[in-house]
Amino acid sequence: MKLPESQVAVLNAASATDATTIGSLAEETGLKPETVTQAAFELRDDGYVTVEEREDVEYELTEEGRQYVEDGLPEVRLYRAAVDAGATDDPVQMGQVIGASGLGGPEVDIALANFGRKGYGSIESGALAADADADAENDPEVAVLTALADGEAVEGADEETLDQLVSRNLVERHEETVRSVTLTDDGVTLLMEGVETAKTVDRLTPEMLTSGEWEDVEFTEYNVEADAPEVRSGKTHILRQTADRVKDVLVGMGFQEMEGPHADADFWINDCLFMPQDHPARTHWDRFALDVPPIEDVPEDLVDRVEDAHRNGVGPDGDGYHSPWSEDFARAIALRGHTTSLSMRYLSGHEVGELESPQRYFSVEKVYRNDTLDPTHLLEFYQIEGWVMADDLSVRDLMGTFEEFYEQFGITDIQFKPHYNPYTEPSFELFGRHPETGELIEIGNSGMFRDEVLEPLGVECDVMAWGLALERLLMLMYGFDDIRDVHGTMSDLELLREVEVLR
Repeated sequence: MKLPESQVAVLNAASATDATTIGSLAEETGLKPETVTQAAFELRDDGYVTVEEREDVEYELTEEGRQYVEDGLPEVRLYRAAVDAGATDDPVQMGQVIGASGLGGPEVDIALANFGRKGYGSIESGALAADADADAENDPEVAVLTALADGEAVEGADEETLDQLVSRNLVERHEETVRSVTLTDDGVTLLMEGVETAKTVDRLTPEMLTSGEWEDVEFTEYNVEADAPEVRSGKTHILRQTADRVKDVLVGMGFQEMEGPHADADFWINDCLFMPQDHPARTHWDRFALDVPPIEDVPEDLVDRVEDAHRNGVGPDGDGYHSPWSEDFARAIALRGHTTSLSMRYLSGHEVGELESPQRYFSVEKVYRNDTLDPTHLLEFYQIEGWVMADDLSVRDLMGTFEEFYEQFGITDIQFKPHYNPYTEPSFELFGRHPETGELIEIGNSGMFRDEVLEPLGVECDVMAWGLALERLLMLMYGFDDIRDVHGTMSDLELLREVEVLR
């Protein structure tokens, strides 16, 4: 019997008693693994061999993982520093513990993100408390990293621990399908009777047609079910995809996009919003101040009007705050805690000149807050800012705008809760129902700008405004319950590769 050369080689190299892997057959025959695989499947289809498959998983340390084997995991180092600082008895200021731990740069965020997750303690109002009963010295993630560094097998390790290390990019998971070939009785019989190598070709050429040779050759069969190599190309991050879709929706609703600096004067970020300078949100615990020279490009007359609103209020019933107000503080630069700083620049006419009613503007940009990291809070995130300037606006107009906007994303269960803001009255928060847990989660804040905000800016009509969370919109759309799955060092890479934003 005549068979293709690759099939004959596999038959001769395979065993009837022991399963031989494709890799071993390739090494023995000198053929490529993919050629051996194709030959094995063809022989299997003819009944001469059996092909068994198993999934092998191997784990390998990344460079970052190797570094942490030497230096220790950031959260473990943070816990040790907290214990040494006495945080098991009374909370200690977070900055003091971080300084004592020797952590710096991205390691600080990593340590804070995993400190609470592992139950090492808690962080509240800038103070860190450590749990005296936490067993950081026997951290299961450390144990796996150490075993891998020592060349030991970790297949028996907890799957959740391995998954966490992979998501943190400390360990790489390599999955491989291993195929093994065994001769059947028919295969053994065929070898005993004798098998010859047939001349096979893998393509038809003009020369074969001209000479008539094509009538005497055997053409190679192609296995269309054979595995092809996986090729992963780059793609737009799901947050950017969602941001782009939000922009499309708002443009379709008649809005124009705003642009402006990420680092700005506190004047634009807070003072124009009638936020008192001694408000807790304006302390170093909640904002990221920058050690740079103050901003000079602020209209002096606008500064005077805003200061007057803070000190004396606006209108016959205005009373102001009777609290300290400093122009130096107003000109100091910080990372914006909300993109409402852009709204203030545009409404004042400073950015694009004086605007005539009606107007609609939006932005979808990053903001920065010194929050405690948890499943719904990050130190930096995307805010969907928007406002409408027109005569005789009401809360009903604002609610209707939200209903129209969220309906574009398949979200119809929106609830509103009265709220207090220094800069809007009336004000209310927005809540959406999580599709998996059924829990109501906050998705934004909104209201009608107060006279104390609008009059110093020179705006004489109504302005309704809002700030919505892009990441929480994503949670409602796809059922994520932890925004760190899509953003930051703990993000789920497989999820990011597979999910596409529907348009």
